[in-house]
Amino acid sequence: MQVFDLKTMTAYPYEERQKNVFHKAKEFKTLIIALSPGDKIPVCEMSSHVIFYVVEGEAEVTVDEEKITIREGQCLITKPATLSMRTEGGVRIMGMQIVKTE
Repeated sequence: MQVFDLKTMTAYPYEERQKNVFHKAKEFKTLIIALSPGDKIPVCEMSSHVIFYVVEGEAEVTVDEEKITIREGQCLITKPATLSMRTEGGVRIMGMQIVKTE
Protein backbone atom coordinates (compact mmCIF):
# COMPACT_ATOMS: atom_id res chain seq x y z
CA MET A 1 0.00 0.00 0.00
CA GLN A 2 1.18 3.53 -0.79
CA VAL A 3 -0.28 6.97 -0.02
CA PHE A 4 0.54 9.98 -2.22
CA ASP A 5 -0.06 13.67 -1.47
CA LEU A 6 -1.20 14.95 -4.86
CA LYS A 7 -1.29 18.60 -3.71
CA THR A 8 2.39 18.79 -2.75
CA MET A 9 3.95 16.29 -5.16
CA THR A 10 6.67 17.75 -7.41
CA ALA A 11 5.57 18.05 -11.04
CA TYR A 12 8.02 18.53 -13.90
CA PRO A 13 7.31 20.41 -17.16
CA TYR A 14 5.78 18.61 -20.14
CA GLU A 15 9.21 18.08 -21.73
CA GLU A 16 10.21 16.00 -18.68
CA ARG A 17 6.79 14.33 -18.21
CA GLN A 18 8.24 10.84 -17.65
CA LYS A 19 9.55 12.10 -14.28
CA ASN A 20 5.92 12.78 -13.26
CA VAL A 21 5.03 9.07 -13.17
CA PHE A 22 4.73 8.19 -9.50
CA HIS A 23 3.30 4.67 -9.78
CA LYS A 24 3.63 2.13 -12.57
CA ALA A 25 2.23 -1.38 -12.87
CA LYS A 26 1.71 -3.73 -15.82
CA GLU A 27 -1.93 -2.59 -16.27
CA PHE A 28 -1.61 1.16 -15.58
CA LYS A 29 0.59 4.10 -14.75
CA THR A 30 -0.27 7.15 -12.66
CA LEU A 31 1.26 10.59 -12.98
CA ILE A 32 0.90 14.12 -11.71
CA ILE A 33 0.30 16.92 -14.22
CA ALA A 34 0.77 20.54 -13.15
CA LEU A 35 0.30 23.38 -15.62
CA SER A 36 0.96 27.02 -14.83
CA PRO A 37 -1.50 29.71 -15.96
CA GLY A 38 -1.58 29.82 -19.76
CA ASP A 39 0.22 26.47 -20.20
CA LYS A 40 -0.94 23.62 -22.42
CA ILE A 41 -0.25 20.03 -23.36
CA PRO A 42 -0.03 19.64 -27.15
CA VAL A 43 -2.18 17.24 -29.14
CA CYS A 44 -1.20 13.61 -28.49
CA GLU A 45 -2.54 10.24 -29.55
CA MET A 46 -3.37 8.10 -26.53
CA SER A 47 -3.46 4.36 -27.18
CA SER A 48 -4.75 3.70 -23.66
CA HIS A 49 -7.82 4.62 -21.66
CA VAL A 50 -7.20 7.77 -19.61
CA ILE A 51 -8.56 9.09 -16.32
CA PHE A 52 -7.94 12.71 -15.27
CA TYR A 53 -8.85 13.78 -11.72
CA VAL A 54 -8.55 17.52 -11.06
CA VAL A 55 -6.85 18.14 -7.71
CA GLU A 56 -6.76 21.96 -8.03
CA GLY A 57 -7.80 24.50 -10.68
CA GLU A 58 -9.43 23.80 -14.03
CA ALA A 59 -8.46 22.92 -17.59
CA GLU A 60 -10.04 22.73 -21.00
CA VAL A 61 -9.50 19.25 -22.41
CA THR A 62 -10.08 18.37 -26.06
CA VAL A 63 -10.94 14.71 -26.72
CA ASP A 64 -11.25 13.84 -30.41
CA GLU A 65 -12.13 17.49 -31.19
CA GLU A 66 -14.79 17.71 -28.43
CA LYS A 67 -13.93 20.35 -25.79
CA ILE A 68 -14.88 20.13 -22.14
CA THR A 69 -13.79 22.04 -19.04
CA ILE A 70 -12.92 19.97 -15.98
CA ARG A 71 -12.72 21.57 -12.56
CA GLU A 72 -11.43 20.77 -9.09
CA GLY A 73 -13.03 17.58 -7.78
CA GLN A 74 -14.13 16.39 -11.23
CA CYS A 75 -12.96 13.32 -13.09
CA LEU A 76 -12.79 12.75 -16.86
CA ILE A 77 -12.60 9.20 -18.23
CA THR A 78 -11.98 8.57 -21.91
CA LYS A 79 -11.26 5.70 -24.24
CA PRO A 80 -8.12 5.80 -26.43
CA ALA A 81 -8.34 9.15 -28.26
CA THR A 82 -6.56 12.25 -29.50
CA LEU A 83 -6.14 14.55 -26.48
CA SER A 84 -4.90 18.04 -25.68
CA MET A 85 -5.22 20.27 -22.62
CA ARG A 86 -4.85 23.95 -21.74
CA THR A 87 -5.44 26.09 -18.68
CA GLU A 88 -5.96 29.79 -18.14
CA GLY A 89 -5.54 29.86 -14.35
CA GLY A 90 -3.34 26.82 -13.68
CA VAL A 91 -4.24 23.24 -12.85
CA ARG A 92 -2.99 20.18 -10.96
CA ILE A 93 -4.30 16.83 -12.23
CA MET A 94 -3.74 13.19 -11.40
CA GLY A 95 -3.65 11.27 -14.66
CA MET A 96 -3.93 7.55 -15.08
CA GLN A 97 -3.29 5.60 -18.29
CA ILE A 98 -4.92 2.18 -18.30
CA VAL A 99 -3.70 -0.53 -20.62
CA LYS A 100 -6.50 -2.36 -22.39
CA THR A 101 -6.40 -6.07 -21.61
CA GLU A 102 -8.28 -8.66 -23.60
